[in-house]
Amino acid sequence: MNAKISTQYTPVVDFIRSVYKTDSFIPLHEPRFLGNEKKYLNECIDSTFVSSVGKFVDEFENKIASYTGAKYAIATNNGTSALHISLLISGVESGDEVITQPLTFVATCNAIIKNQQCVNKSTGNIIKACIPMHTFGHPCRIKEIQSICKEWHITLIEDSAESLGSFYGNQHTGTFGELGIISFNGNKIITSGGGGCILTNNKDLAKKAKHITTTAKEPHKWNYAHNMIGYNYRMPNLNAALIVAQLEQLNGFLKNKKMLADKYKYFFQSIDINFVTGLNGFKPNYWLNAIVLHNKKERDLFLDETNSQGIMTRPIWTLMNKLPVFKDCQSGGLINSEYLEQRVVNIPSSVNQ
Repeated sequence: MNAKISTQYTPVVDFIRSVYKTDSFIPLHEPRFLGNEKKYLNECIDSTFVSSVGKFVDEFENKIASYTGAKYAIATNNGTSALHISLLISGVESGDEVITQPLTFVATCNAIIKNQQCVNKSTGNIIKACIPMHTFGHPCRIKEIQSICKEWHITLIEDSAESLGSFYGNQHTGTFGELGIISFNGNKIITSGGGGCILTNNKDLAKKAKHITTTAKEPHKWNYAHNMIGYNYRMPNLNAALIVAQLEQLNGFLKNKKMLADKYKYFFQSIDINFVTGLNGFKPNYWLNAIVLHNKKERDLFLDETNSQGIMTRPIWTLMNKLPVFKDCQSGGLINSEYLEQRVVNIPSSVNQ
């Protein structure tokens, strides 16, 4: 047996191991199946309705709409599909522009108002939509963004992929914009394996989203008639069975995650490392817990030492404007994003059962 090697961040490793009560590898975030998952999956299999039609899809849509407070929810096969359709039904076309952020709060739109449309003064293109994201389950300053979008006639689409169970005041994320999306990927707070949904209070948009995600097939007893370009984006009933069971455990998971976040907060205060918490009036789901190191050198040392000792940690994403595919996109004033890119690390955040 190898002797234990002491490093600068061994106290962090020891604390995380004490929280999860294991000497084995600790992943960043893994799903927990503690309820009726097997029961509902077997029921779905026995029904033979395992594809895009079945009672669990309908049940999921009703329950997720009720939980979030949205009038309508449309189940999709993943969050990316939900976002794609949201942009499509918002009227975003080739040549239009969409504002988003590399990590956090949206950059100010350098635009002018013209014929009830927002036009980018630098490119002359119409800005059709704005997509802020609630990073790691922490609500962004969505009310301010909502106000700006309303003033400049920009459609607000919330990327709430990571923020199921997160609230700004008493309102759930994903319900401030014209549309919002949630992901139920395997690493999310609850999962359907692969899945997502669109949230909206607009009946016409909900109807259109459901139509397009079911290949735009017109209802008929036998004919295959499609009246527009559509996509096979519906969530399969098999996945819906899993997410319905997971939804039943969501409140317990949220409570557990808040307790874990509180433990981390007090521990990191004692060793002078900043733990990311919610702002006043914000209620995050603490999907992925995050810390902010003092500089990139410390960040890289932390990542190396924790991963070498079997604790899975990960840096925040590379800024989108630095990726080759987006290198020509307009960007600027990203001081905060660049600061965080060099310092933020996610630490193990699984429900601790």
